[in-house]
Formats: sequence, C-alpha cells, structure tokens
Amino acid sequence: MSNADVEAGAPARAAPATTGIKPPPGRYSMASNAPYMPPSPFYYDHAAAHERHHWSWLVPLVVIANVAMFVVVMFYNNCPRSGGDCVGRSFLRRFSFQPLKENPLLGPTAATLQRYGALDWYKVVQGNQAWRLESCTWLHAGLIHLLANMISLIFIGVRLEQQFGFWKVGLVYLVSGFGGSVLSVLFIRKGVSVGASGALFGLLGAMLSELITNWSIYTNRSAAMLNLIIIAAINLAIGILPHVDNFAHIGGFATGFLLGFVLLIQPQFGWLEQPFGAKTKSKYKAYQIILLLAALVLLAAGFAVGLVMVFRGENGNDHCGWCHYLTCVPTSSWKCDN
Repeated sequence: MSNADVEAGAPARAAPATTGIKPPPGRYSMASNAPYMPPSPFYYDHAAAHERHHWSWLVPLVVIANVAMFVVVMFYNNCPRSGGDCVGRSFLRRFSFQPLKENPLLGPTAATLQRYGALDWYKVVQGNQAWRLESCTWLHAGLIHLLANMISLIFIGVRLEQQFGFWKVGLVYLVSGFGGSVLSVLFIRKGVSVGASGALFGLLGAMLSELITNWSIYTNRSAAMLNLIIIAAINLAIGILPHVDNFAHIGGFATGFLLGFVLLIQPQFGWLEQPFGAKTKSKYKAYQIILLLAALVLLAAGFAVGLVMVFRGENGNDHCGWCHYLTCVPTSSWKCDN
C-alpha cells in the first residue's frame, strides 16, 4: 500500500495553510530566500523513497512455482490412463482434466492431490505428515482455482513486495499459509484441502494491519481501510459456499493480520528528517510498539495452542458448536456435510 501523492504547490514563503494533508517533510523551507524544491511523492526522504521501490522478483517466482507444480501434478494424474471421459483429451493427452462431474475446476483427482501433498487430517495427525500443512498451499484443485489465486497474488503481492521487500512479504505469505492450514485441519476432518488462498488472505490481512499501525503517515487512510474491509468481507463471505475451505481463509487472514503489526511497521512521520545525531523524536510511536508486542504474544499463543490441539487429535468443532457455519451455511440449494 503506497502513500498518496501530494501535489506540488507554489514556493513556500510563509507557513502553509492547514489542508488536512501533510506536506512532505524536508521539502519546504520557511526562509524567504530558500530555493524551491519539488515535493516527493512519499512522506520520507530519498532513502526512504528508494527503500519503498524494491524490485519485485519473489512474487513472480511464486507464481511460476505454483504453475509448475500444477503441470507436474497433471502429468502424474494422467487422466486417459483411467479411461474416463477426460476434458481436452484429444490435444492435452496425459495433461487432460478429469471429467467435469468429478472436478468442475478443470483439474486432477482428489487422490492425486492427496498423493502429492494435499492437506488431509488423517495423514497429518495419524500419519505424522506435518509437512502437508505447508505443501498444500502449493497445490490447486484445478486450472480455474489456479488462475484465480495467481491473478490475486500478482495484484496484491507485487505491490507489497515493491514497498516492503521480498523477505517480509515472503515470510507473511509462508507463515499465513501455514496458519490457515493449522486452523483448517483443526476443524475439517473429511476430504482434502489445497490452495494458496490462506497465504493470499494473509497478505490481505497484513495490508490491513499495516494501515492501522502506520496510520499517522497516510492521508487517504479512511478510504483505504474501508476498501480493504469490504474486499476482505466479500471474500470471506464467499467462503461459506460448499467445497470452499473458509477455515484456511480465516486462519491465513488472522495470521497475516498479526504479522503485519510485526513486520510492516514503519517509522513515524518526520523521524527521518531530524538532523543526524540530534534525533529527539522516537522512531516508532508508543501504540506501534504496543501493537507489535501484542501481535507477537497472540501469534505465539495461537500457534502453540493450535498445533498442540492438532497433534493431540482434538476436533475444533467439539470446542465450538457453531464454527462449522463459518465454512458452509446450508440452504435450500445445497447441503453441508460434516
């Protein structure tokens, strides 16, 4: 999320009028004979502006890896071998999709996904295959599923990586995907679950917490927060449809939201413009430090409790009788199994 651009005005001869928009610090001088310098589109100096323009390479690499993994899975799925009515069999051959009645998303069988790392409660808990908590985020149920997630990742991830760098965005992505899988396997015991949606929701959650913790340095913050809340609410609401693992979405969003307070914190307005060796203003505001510490505690506690419950074989539904409605709400058009 980038700061709003500030329009260049006339050379400042006196204290500027209050407009509700903070001018870029260090770009205006109160001296009558000071030369005019055009404002930066960022609130900070050139070093900060450069830091906010990282080259985005990790997100495209993740997209390529997800596509490559889908191709590999489809190769080993080999639909024609089963003799079914495969979609696109005449030109895709062994890469053709399973019949639409079996997989309407244009993808492999559930058995193939399970074989190559899909999230499965029994294999994670009883089979001691904890690696599935992360491997499932690199698999997709079908071509439609893959395209939807990768397009979303490009729109969300590239912008975040350009602003905060690859390691912060990469850590949010990986840990959020893991967090979504932990919540999913805690509540869903039937079937398999795959997809990068939990990691994507983590990036969305991190965008929201980044806006909150860096609230004082933005000018269009209210509109940006409303926009993010609406997007998150709509996507979470879609998760109540059948065959959608909304627990992975919720777990990923919550994990990314907390990580944003820790990893995406930025110095408060005007800190970088203080003279070297004479900085009297603290780098971060008190509320930023409080949010960071609270997020660390909640993250540690959440993962500790969640993982202990998972590997003890506990069912989250036994502790929350209504939580199953978070992932599927039965209607006259469809039913929700257990």
